[in-house]
Amino acid sequence: MRVAIAGAGNVGRSIAGELLENGHEVLLIDKDPRAIKAESVPRAEWLLADACELSSLEEAALQRCQVAIASTGDDKVNLVVSLLAKTEFGVPRTVARVNHPRNEWMFNEAWGVDVSVSTPRIMSALVEEAVSVGDLVRLFTFRQGDANLVELTLPEDSPMIGQRVGDVDWPLDTALVVILREGRVLRPDPEGTLELNDELLFVAADETEEQLEAMLSPHHQQRPE
Repeated sequence: MRVAIAGAGNVGRSIAGELLENGHEVLLIDKDPRAIKAESVPRAEWLLADACELSSLEEAALQRCQVAIASTGDDKVNLVVSLLAKTEFGVPRTVARVNHPRNEWMFNEAWGVDVSVSTPRIMSALVEEAVSVGDLVRLFTFRQGDANLVELTLPEDSPMIGQRVGDVDWPLDTALVVILREGRVLRPDPEGTLELNDELLFVAADETEEQLEAMLSPHHQQRPE
């Protein structure tokens, strides 16, 4: 898979390194000469250019990329890059970094964003997850499908403890993706059972989150509207 990354700062270079380790082709784009540190990610391609300019993206042959990642520290740039990648070059998958939570509402399909990643939101969600056994925590939003990656750790009063995974009638538009148990990552096995302190990760539609939380932890507090 070929991936273009706009923004060759610490975030962009870290993403590039991970993708290269997983066998993908990576092109890093940045308009700041100081950001062009080819020795830091030697296997990546580098382009000194403004990713907000159509001519730069044409030079980058963005139409050959399966994924475009906008990882700069400027939300305006990330939105423009996502929009151009999607509308002008037909990139199948766009991922955009959200730097300021107040701008998160704009990172949607209208701006060509398939997936938005808000570091502040993820960090706050992880903090919340660490102290809220029995409460559903939204970790990630998939803008294209109006669905979320959510997590809940089964509390001791959960009626799900001891039930077979395959016997649970999960809400509509909900999928159990993985079970984290004592440091292990488990694929949901219909014959397996749910245990106390299992950390369950679901992809769920917005409207099913309350229903899912009520099933797994019936004594949770109602969220404020």
